[in-house]
Amino acid sequence: MMSKISILSGIVLMVWAGAQSGKDSNIVTDKVNKSEAEWQTCLTPEEYQVLRKKGTEQAFTGEYYKHTEKGTYVCGACESELFSSDSKYDSGSGWPSFYEALDKTKITYKEDNTLLLKRIEILCAKCNSHLGHVFDDGPNPTGKRYCVNSVSLDFQKDKD
Repeated sequence: MMSKISILSGIVLMVWAGAQSGKDSNIVTDKVNKSEAEWQTCLTPEEYQVLRKKGTEQAFTGEYYKHTEKGTYVCGACESELFSSDSKYDSGSGWPSFYEALDKTKITYKEDNTLLLKRIEILCAKCNSHLGHVFDDGPNPTGKRYCVNSVSLDFQKDKD
């Protein structure tokens, strides 16, 4: 049974996410619904640990941390388009960082109080896979830092 505080926190988070997008939130209708057993068969052990079990890859080791090609970063589990290389920057955190999502309705925002910290977890809205966290210490124009695990992403290079 959910407490009034949990329900209120959820409402506040939904309002926060809507305010971040600057427009009405759209609901993703093409959701991916797989069992955990199905996810284990289509993801590597590392991908499964991060995407489905909310793990974190070691800082400064990910494939896309220093990646500079032009294109689109997509969810590593379902290929939903999430971030443009145009919004990628080096935050010094050790993980790929973006100052905005391509379409904020493709990201779900969830309060995360693990590790004795209050953070906002970001998940793929299509498949509910863990991507990382968003913080309010990013650069202009948004002031946001979407800190994402490389293993949560795939990359689609722009066609020349």
